[in-house]
Amino acid sequence: MLSVNDVALQFGKRVLFDEVNLKFVKGNCYGVIGANGAGKSTFMKILSGEIESTRGTIGITPGERMAVLSQNHFAFDRYPVMDTVIMGHRRLYDIMQEKNAIYDNPDATEAESLRAAELEAEFGKMNGWMAESDAAELLSNLGVEESLHYKLVGDLDGSERVKVLLAQALFGAPDILLMDEPTNDLDAETTDWLCNFLADYQNIVIVVSHDRHFLDMVCTHVVDVDFGKIRMFTGNYTFWYETSQLLSRQMADKNKKTEQKRQEMMDFIARFSANASKSRQATSRKKALEKLNLEEIQVSMRRYPYIAFKPEREPGDIILEVENLSKKNDAGEYLFENLYLRFNKGEKIAVLSRNASAITALFNILAGEDTDFEGSFQYGQTIAPQYLPNDNSAFFSGDQDMNLIDWLRQFSKEKDESFIRGFLGRMLFGGEEVFKRSGVLSGGEKVRCMMSKIMLANPNFLILDEPTNHLDLESITALNNGMQEFAGNIIFTSHDYQILDSVANRIIEITPNGLIDQHMNYGEYLHSDKVRQMKARMYEEVLA
Repeated sequence: MLSVNDVALQFGKRVLFDEVNLKFVKGNCYGVIGANGAGKSTFMKILSGEIESTRGTIGITPGERMAVLSQNHFAFDRYPVMDTVIMGHRRLYDIMQEKNAIYDNPDATEAESLRAAELEAEFGKMNGWMAESDAAELLSNLGVEESLHYKLVGDLDGSERVKVLLAQALFGAPDILLMDEPTNDLDAETTDWLCNFLADYQNIVIVVSHDRHFLDMVCTHVVDVDFGKIRMFTGNYTFWYETSQLLSRQMADKNKKTEQKRQEMMDFIARFSANASKSRQATSRKKALEKLNLEEIQVSMRRYPYIAFKPEREPGDIILEVENLSKKNDAGEYLFENLYLRFNKGEKIAVLSRNASAITALFNILAGEDTDFEGSFQYGQTIAPQYLPNDNSAFFSGDQDMNLIDWLRQFSKEKDESFIRGFLGRMLFGGEEVFKRSGVLSGGEKVRCMMSKIMLANPNFLILDEPTNHLDLESITALNNGMQEFAGNIIFTSHDYQILDSVANRIIEITPNGLIDQHMNYGEYLHSDKVRQMKARMYEEVLA
């Protein structure tokens, strides 16, 4: 068990959180959520002992081992991959190093030989003889090829390093596992494997993530860092979110009787429990919900931005036609070649690729940002596109002292300050925040400003390149709703499973040998045998 007793953290006069009392027990997975800057990662560092709290204590059951997913992707560059993974169980690794050093020493003393025997006994109790095979199995399950297992971590690419560090955290089944954004930079297949692994995990898992699908698949509890408090709730993210929305509606309806509200809540919990079968955590989650005390449930104090894209003009029948489109990178290699696409009315297309730069290159061309390409594309006369680039720095590189009102006014036909304030208010820039300088905005604040810019234009065609980057869960949820309700066409890419699955009705994957183009949702695409065969053929043809 891991216990948090009266923990508080204060920086100067600012109290990040106070009076935190929580218990984490085996068999549960806890998802830590909260707005950007609320203190999620800081709380995880207190749990791991990396930083000290201002007050209070962290208690761990004696003899239990904690593992933490490393955030430093370069810390193990000079170590072999296999050693790096086994270092996840530090005591086991240290024993291996010490006994091997004795065996490798031809002048070892009798005392050292006795020491080696003691180490062998401890090593055996830890099942140390299986260490390398267990580490290799983890690496292979995470998609790290066997040929890389004995290379230096520094020789791997970014995504492979992330997988090695993830294997390190999982190695040896730690009693307490702490992970901050474990799905960042993971492909869909690896994320799916991790979901299943954690759903079956019998020890304590505490995870920070902005991936709602991941939180839904693995979490039995939500730990909410909000307004200086940290509270724990039973259920996964969707249960927490929908419960909070229901409570908000109930509070707004003052005429509804208490018993009627209670019955409404109990019916909701029963429906949610019945639907929990989508997750491998279904059994434990259902048991947790059956024990749920309704008094535990509280309305959230979260604020959600208002994201709604309202087309000024309905799209006609001709949306966008792309013919023989090709683009090379700076080295003269094709990112894609001879692409043909025809958009149909109402289509929302998710674009996938193992090469993210190919997607960005396509979007830059369609947005008119890049004219150095072969082939052609043509929008219908009724189409008014708007683009959210992955890199929005060009929009904020001008006058760094410009306040947000003046920044947004640049993109508006209506110049009245109260009108501009209204759009900023929808993005949670209220009061004095509208006078914040554009040069000091965080990544998430810049994306929210860009959303305001797009909404002002009333487009009927959206091009969105990783729109959830830098956003907190509240903004991602609002964006998801806005994309679902949008009456126009969208072409987009994202690492957010929920957005991909709930928005896209057509999937396009750019491969080195052409397009895979399927009219289906993302979940169907991921698990389609037909698509697997097509992908294997596409990539095999390139290798051949």
